[in-house]
Amino acid sequence: MSDFGKVAVLFGGTSAEREVSLNSGSRVLAALQGQGIDAHPFDPASQPLDALKGYDRAFIALHGRHGEDGTIQGALEVMHIPYTGSGVLASALAMDKFRTKLMWQAAGLPIPEYALLTADSDFAEIEEQLGLPLFVKPAREGSSIGVTKVKERGALKAAYEAAAALDPLVIAEKGVLGGEYTVGIIGDEAMPIIKIEPATEWYDYEAKYNRDDTKYLCPCGLPEAKEMQIRKGALEAFRILGGRGWGRVDFLMDEEGNHYFLEVNTAPGMTDHSLVPMAARVSGLEYPALVRRVLDMAAND
Repeated sequence: MSDFGKVAVLFGGTSAEREVSLNSGSRVLAALQGQGIDAHPFDPASQPLDALKGYDRAFIALHGRHGEDGTIQGALEVMHIPYTGSGVLASALAMDKFRTKLMWQAAGLPIPEYALLTADSDFAEIEEQLGLPLFVKPAREGSSIGVTKVKERGALKAAYEAAAALDPLVIAEKGVLGGEYTVGIIGDEAMPIIKIEPATEWYDYEAKYNRDDTKYLCPCGLPEAKEMQIRKGALEAFRILGGRGWGRVDFLMDEEGNHYFLEVNTAPGMTDHSLVPMAARVSGLEYPALVRRVLDMAAND
């Protein structure tokens, strides 16, 4: 038996990313139990949080609202149960793409040009300002849920309305088209960068979870000096939000070789398509060891 005590693996939940979370959590649970750890499934959608009393640690494999936005983290703080990933404030900030951008702007980190949208926005002016294509996103959803690529003039308002149906806070982001990349963070280390090459037009929900023709390149093909610069910057971006334990920082490249940080995921996916396990494997850390390492870093604020 391990020295972790009784471990709750939190997965499922009520967000739009429930299915992804069920996939992640079931794999995490199996990996922990396979190492003799006293781990148990816990779905907040069907179990009262009071039932967590008596657990010694929590592995958060919840995705989206109420799982990685500081909500469940706050409940675990109140119960004094150490949990994986970032604390309340960092989780809330990272879930909010708009406020993440404000923090990074203040710190001088490179981000894509963007605009905050409302029902009263001058959509034609924003299309002109950001150029086409651009991306419209609900600020507090994940897994590309509710994201629209706007390619034609006059289409921004409909994209805004689709995103606003999921979240009243909506952003439009300039299209940066030189490649999609991600950096896994484990402890104080930024993992090797992965380049993502979707067979679809962009890295949407389908490409992330349901297709087998998305390519993941690690090594990513960037010059070594550039990769090390970006990995260092990704760790800084993570820390500016107060991130701890583990996470993932996504970024884009333009055609001139400049990088732009996009967002932080404080409870990364752990499915068979997920990126942090891929990068960890390249670093010599197989899935069971990765899960154990993450659990070992569980803490309270």
